[in-house]
Amino acid sequence: MGLDDPAGDARDRVPAPLRDLLAAEGLDPRFPAEVVAEAAALVAAPGLDDPALVDEEDVPYVTVDGAGTRDLDQALHLERDGDGYRVRYAIADAAHYVRPGTALFAEALRRGTSYYLPGLSVPMLPRSLSEGAVSLAPGVPRRAVIFDLRLAGDGACRAATLHRARIRSRAQLSFDEVQAFLDAPATSALAGAAFAPSLALLPVIGELRQQDAAARQVVRYHREEVRVGMAGEAFTILARVRHPVERHNEQLSLLCNAEGGRLLCAAVGDDTSRAAHGIYRVHPAPRPARLAELERQVAELVALHRLDAARWGWHPDASLAEWVDGLRGLDGGDDRLGRIVRAVERQAVMVNVRSVFSAEPGEHFGVGAEPYARFSAPMREIVGVFVHKEAVELLGLAPAGAAAADAALRDRVLAAANAARERQRRLTDLTNRRVLDQLFAPDLELPRDRRPARAGTIMGVTASKIHVTLDEPPIDVKLYVGDAGRAVGGAWLTLSAGKAALCDEDGAARFLVGDPVALRVAGRDPRRDRWVLEPVGKVRKRRPAPAS
Repeated sequence: MGLDDPAGDARDRVPAPLRDLLAAEGLDPRFPAEVVAEAAALVAAPGLDDPALVDEEDVPYVTVDGAGTRDLDQALHLERDGDGYRVRYAIADAAHYVRPGTALFAEALRRGTSYYLPGLSVPMLPRSLSEGAVSLAPGVPRRAVIFDLRLAGDGACRAATLHRARIRSRAQLSFDEVQAFLDAPATSALAGAAFAPSLALLPVIGELRQQDAAARQVVRYHREEVRVGMAGEAFTILARVRHPVERHNEQLSLLCNAEGGRLLCAAVGDDTSRAAHGIYRVHPAPRPARLAELERQVAELVALHRLDAARWGWHPDASLAEWVDGLRGLDGGDDRLGRIVRAVERQAVMVNVRSVFSAEPGEHFGVGAEPYARFSAPMREIVGVFVHKEAVELLGLAPAGAAAADAALRDRVLAAANAARERQRRLTDLTNRRVLDQLFAPDLELPRDRRPARAGTIMGVTASKIHVTLDEPPIDVKLYVGDAGRAVGGAWLTLSAGKAALCDEDGAARFLVGDPVALRVAGRDPRRDRWVLEPVGKVRKRRPAPAS
């Protein structure tokens, strides 16, 4: 049965532009017959009558996700608790269903994660589970692992417990719906619901947690999401700014992952030799040399753009988090300054080291937690299944596996999880190439002087490439330095000392980070499998202001 077979669930049909990508990675949305059979047996006997489950069906949990989400991993309920707050965060009990030794676990381990491409998902678990019996759908009983967190008045977590429960979500809400309720509760249909007081606390607790993160010097980047979708066989591109409620909800997920990481590091009772076989998400802090490079780059950029160094400059002794946060107020609605702000923030992002899964706990610089584990996505990550399994065993909520077997399994899960992250990265990169092919191919049908010039912002420069984000559609493209030099009179371009610009033979900046630029398709290089772009219009020279 091939990927283009029309039989089965329509959601599993792979659009033609993506078939070879999935085939090359050995991915198929559908599952082997033995996995489907095991899933069907679990749907028929979901274990909801388990006497060990705490009955929390009377708690008005709700799920809050993107519109159209079917695999509902998390539900929440918030309430005041004296001078603080109580957060109950329910996470789908995937580990109860996906157990080592089953065909279901073996297939989840092989996949490693759920994969997301335009108009298509390749789920880690069969949809009958991930969108059915395990998903925290509204109005039906479901198994869940509950993080019960007690927060102080300033949002700091002062106590955390974990248990298994049976819950019944009251509603499946979208971020749009919840944000509309929070913005104008009196006119919202959600105002009279039993869960309305819980939703009203989401921005209160979320803001407290964000303030706590800021105090721990967590860098909060402005995140505009660019999503690639499909309309028939064609790609679509949509940019959107995240709602505040999405950041608030994210804070609860991050808190549970941090508390779950602490749990995995804890020994059981008096037996200090018995600890869970944890898997942690580790994100090292930026290297000092890279931060020093950022300082030099920002200083050069400020000089070339003739900006106020007191407002725009940064030094490694200062807080990177506070500096990035302060960038947002510097544009004043000015398009030129807005481009510079976005470009400078992109350069701040680039100092980060990639996160990895590790058997050893360590710092997660991106969220300001140590240790940090991924409890929040057990239907979409094999790591989530495994850390749930280890946590419930650690707490005596399930029989513990043999230590040696669990250690060996942990190593296999760890390898699968890191490999899956690289696979998703490859799929995303290859998909983006297809998007560029769709965007630029029609231009080649036009005479060169009639091809459209697309405006964008220079986000970064290297000795060989100029990285540009187009205004519309808002995607990243590369202008190669040789092509750029030929387009400006054959100038020989070299990287400036601070790496903020490409300069000509006279030392004047010709392509500066934060500058607007217009690009046109010049051709396609099949040997290097890349599009050849060229700048159009005047590219002015720039020198820093003379010292006063």
